[in-house]
Amino acid sequence: MPDYRVFECGDVTLQSNVVLKRAQLAYQTYGKLNAAADNAVLIPSFYTGTHFRSEAYFGPGRSIDTDRYFVVATNMFGNGLSTSPSNAEASQAAGQFPLITIYDNVSLQHRLLEHLGVKHLKLVAGWSMGAIQAYHFAAFYPAMVEALLPFCGAARCSPHNHVFLEGAKAALCADPTFDEGQYSAPPEAGLKAFGRVYCGWAYSQAFFRHGLYRVLGFDSIEALLRDWEQDHLAWDANNLLAKLATWQHADIAAHTAFDGDFKRAMSAIQARTRVMPCRTDLYFPPEDSEEEVSAMPNAELEVIDSEWGHCAASPGRNAVVMAQLEKAFAEMLA
Repeated sequence: MPDYRVFECGDVTLQSNVVLKRAQLAYQTYGKLNAAADNAVLIPSFYTGTHFRSEAYFGPGRSIDTDRYFVVATNMFGNGLSTSPSNAEASQAAGQFPLITIYDNVSLQHRLLEHLGVKHLKLVAGWSMGAIQAYHFAAFYPAMVEALLPFCGAARCSPHNHVFLEGAKAALCADPTFDEGQYSAPPEAGLKAFGRVYCGWAYSQAFFRHGLYRVLGFDSIEALLRDWEQDHLAWDANNLLAKLATWQHADIAAHTAFDGDFKRAMSAIQARTRVMPCRTDLYFPPEDSEEEVSAMPNAELEVIDSEWGHCAASPGRNAVVMAQLEKAFAEMLA
């Protein structure tokens, strides 16, 4: 039996006006919803992540205490559990999968929360693409969110971030086996190349300069690269590209509610907010976070001072950063 639940969304009209057929949102809950329905915490998943990996951020006796809070951990569309190229209706499977935006994800998360009876969110928090979703949720449903904590993420995909993703995508699609998404066998060379490209950007220059990969148990950079190859071999190529497209199109202002006005979208977030970028993150640098915080009415900036780059906040990987996040979770829930 799967270790998650499925919310049947039916046919969903996406932001693009394309209908996603028989959409399913995979999720898991932890703890109990109280009588007032106001003790919930929402944690969306990240790129190549599922609700299972999000479990490293909460638990009994932790700051996000599942004996006290009702945690809802959701799975992004395209991650293989929620509707994805690998499990969609035949007419939308593989290379025919439609673009699903961050807004599409959070609107269905909101429907899920209503289905679960949640009236109020004590906190919305997430890492990387989870942070992107957290920003969007708080902007689109401001009255529902009490506190917001996006870490190592941003409210939109920057031009430089877009270019990085183009490089990883090109490495995967260059494999002849990929066949424009219509492969009959996994494009393993492309998946390995994707992993190698991704690895170089996931950490920082200082991470490699100072040999911090040894902390992870690797005796060489090549050993780390091979591990990233193997990790990506476990993923469906079209699923990776579907989520990548969601990431590239992420823009909190790209909704009719905000009409492309970034400051208007950011100022819609009323939640008490702490934005936590990593000083050496190559995807979401602190400069982007500074701009976001300046446009929000109730936000503060706390920079994670780590040489681990984007992976500083990867669940359970860096003990020092995890302790910093644990403290931040506690303060945001206080």
